[in-house]
Amino acid sequence: MTVSTSKGCIIVTGASRGIGAAISLGLVRAGYTVGCLSRSGEAPQVEGATEADRSQWFSAKCDVSRPEQLKEAFSDVVKRSGQPIVGLVNNAGIHSQGRVENIAEAEFKNVMDVNAYSVLAASQVVYPHLLENKGGLIVNIGSFFDKLGIKQHLTYCATKAAVAAMTRCMAVEWASKAIRVLNVAPGYIQTDFNREMIEKGPLGEFLSKRIPAGVPGNAQDVGQLVTSLFVLNSPYMTGETIYIDGGHGMLQ
Repeated sequence: MTVSTSKGCIIVTGASRGIGAAISLGLVRAGYTVGCLSRSGEAPQVEGATEADRSQWFSAKCDVSRPEQLKEAFSDVVKRSGQPIVGLVNNAGIHSQGRVENIAEAEFKNVMDVNAYSVLAASQVVYPHLLENKGGLIVNIGSFFDKLGIKQHLTYCATKAAVAAMTRCMAVEWASKAIRVLNVAPGYIQTDFNREMIEKGPLGEFLSKRIPAGVPGNAQDVGQLVTSLFVLNSPYMTGETIYIDGGHGMLQ
């Protein structure tokens, strides 16, 4: 009989590409089994992943704004992996841009559902799993836009500010249960989705001047940080927002 050496299963939402895929790879290499949730149900598409890495993640199709789909996906991952859920990374999100006077009600509600309500819904679903585990860690992926005033980004900024506030509230309410909640807030991160825009468009020139290091971060930067929070397992650290933006948000 083979004895599993996994440290348990961590659910990652929005795991098929970009930051979510990098987080999934980092967690697998740190010894965890990873439940990879996405709308497509695809396995993480990440450079450098080996067959050994892929054997430790279990993909499930899920609309993260639908609690019933989240419950089904969580149960499916537990059944297939054979591992208890010990953590959650709320990474799924979408972008929105537009002038304040033109924001449509349906657009605002949809982005709020995916970026903010899903954090609440997934955290509620994972709660009994973490209670059974006698504690665990939830990492929410926010944005440094939560503290900035950005033209034509009201909807996105509002959702990420909500994520930061939800992190603090969940942290203080669940601390007595040994459930910690942290918010990782990236700045500009280059992924396959925005690579051309950053490398060839005016955004790249702006970021080269605005970010102290002169370049945006990458998905692996965020993946390494999130993985380190699970590996460190610092019991007294909860409720905090950790910015990973190369100093962009504090530059004057």
